[in-house]
Amino acid sequence: MPPAQRHPTMADVAERAGVSASTVSRTLRGLSTVSPEVRARVERAARELNFAVSRQAASLVTGKTGVVAVLTPTLNSWFIGSAVSTLGPQLRAAGMDLLVYVTPDMTERADFFERLPARRNADALLVFSFDLTEEETARLDDLQMPVIYVSQHAEGCPSVYVDDVEGARRGTQHLLNLGHRRIAFFQTIGASGFAFSSNERLVGYQQALTEAGVPLDDDLVVAAPVADKRSITEAVGELLSLRDAPTALFAEQDELAASVIWTLRKSRIDVPERLSVLGFDDHPIAEWSDLTTIAQSPEDIGRAAGELACSLVNDPDADPAQHVILPTRLIPRGSTVPLPDGGGEMGGGAGESGA
Repeated sequence: MPPAQRHPTMADVAERAGVSASTVSRTLRGLSTVSPEVRARVERAARELNFAVSRQAASLVTGKTGVVAVLTPTLNSWFIGSAVSTLGPQLRAAGMDLLVYVTPDMTERADFFERLPARRNADALLVFSFDLTEEETARLDDLQMPVIYVSQHAEGCPSVYVDDVEGARRGTQHLLNLGHRRIAFFQTIGASGFAFSSNERLVGYQQALTEAGVPLDDDLVVAAPVADKRSITEAVGELLSLRDAPTALFAEQDELAASVIWTLRKSRIDVPERLSVLGFDDHPIAEWSDLTTIAQSPEDIGRAAGELACSLVNDPDADPAQHVILPTRLIPRGSTVPLPDGGGEMGGGAGESGA
């Protein structure tokens, strides 16, 4: 049998490139202290020898794994899936790997926070759309690595999120500009990881009404699980049975807005002629259903989270508590129209004539 082929070492690369082993190490770790000419020689020698850097070996030298981890309750979300899909290629381009921890149930979640495997396996942790308990937050504080909160604001910790308050305020203002004054707000319940955004969007809705001098009405705020059509139907029924029924509805997620439109049209209530409907996200379903929405970009959020992680890992002077707040934008489509003259009496009536 032929002798086993020996794998090339860093010393072999150094000999071929005509430099020291430490220069090879600095070059392949991407440090800026190597000149372009030397970098080109080392990289050419490494290619010719089919030399690959071992993460484990590099971590012994640098104290870093070259890995960024993600903690998320699910990947079956359009938002989270899109953001993480963008994050992977971006980290690879920066010479780093992506490790994803998915904790879809309480058993796996408890196991993660008990063992904290990211402590050994990553240089930074991105917490995606996760509603944490105080105990879980304290455990993450013990990791002694950058913990970046994505799609939520975390006081004193690095965070990446959109301005949900301003987005919802702008969406509500759009409905006000169309002449609507009875504007309902439909929240989701039971959507793991999105409590921060849900609460912020309600605040933005309330701010816009207050600024316009429109009294807040708790009867116009309803909630249901986004996947529970029966609960959505009942919540829509509550709104339509009000003596002064809404003429517009702001759903905090596009998927919820699409279910509301389906419920209304099944009940022979025209959208937008009798009820304008606005969503939030710019999920693909928004374009399919011609839904006016407040758009956010999960891809941009993923890129911003990756950039922040790389900065905190590689730059000792980076601000460890910075917040990256991304804008939203209004996408007008066919589900919102100006309030017709004398409109708004869908079931009861405005209540002024008493006829």
